[in-house]
Amino acid sequence: MFFGIDLENLIKTAGYLGLFFIIFAESGLFIGFFLPGDSLLFTAGFLASQGYLNIWMLAPLMFVGAVLGDNFGYAFGAKVGPALFKKEDSLLFHKDHLERARNFYEKKGPMTIVLARFLPVIRTFAPILAGVGKMEYKTFFFYNILGGALWSLGMTLLGYLLGSVVPNIDKYLLPIILTIIFVSFLPGIYHVFKNRREYAGKK
Repeated sequence: MFFGIDLENLIKTAGYLGLFFIIFAESGLFIGFFLPGDSLLFTAGFLASQGYLNIWMLAPLMFVGAVLGDNFGYAFGAKVGPALFKKEDSLLFHKDHLERARNFYEKKGPMTIVLARFLPVIRTFAPILAGVGKMEYKTFFFYNILGGALWSLGMTLLGYLLGSVVPNIDKYLLPIILTIIFVSFLPGIYHVFKNRREYAGKK
């Protein structure tokens, strides 16, 4: 059980198709920013090591879902454009999430598409911002493939590898997932404190 979500049961119930749509949604849909992508991929990889899923079906499917999700986000951003920033806050949309992604994107450039994969919330909005900013599609596509592979395949295969070589790893699954989530939030926390220091220094 993780934050009220039984990840193992969710994965077993959702199956391959459900996991595909979850990763797709987190990679490029507004409603996907709250989904536990990192922990979901890792846990799915672990379950594959225990025979519940086929890693040769799971890993490529997660990669395709991640890449297509980012492509959808890019296309959506390119079509809707600046109108997004005029949209009022709602239950599923907050302009501050979009602003955080835009600031990160402006500082890191095209590599944001790769780096954002490992940052909760930002990974959902980065491809949308690439579309809003009219980033050249060939450039976006290259970094999308690279980031999608590192994130989706990396997290899934990490879970599979540890599940295959570490005896009774299921006993440590929750601490491992918590560590993954904590590490994924560290860059965001760093940037928050860095921006506050910079803002305080300008006063």
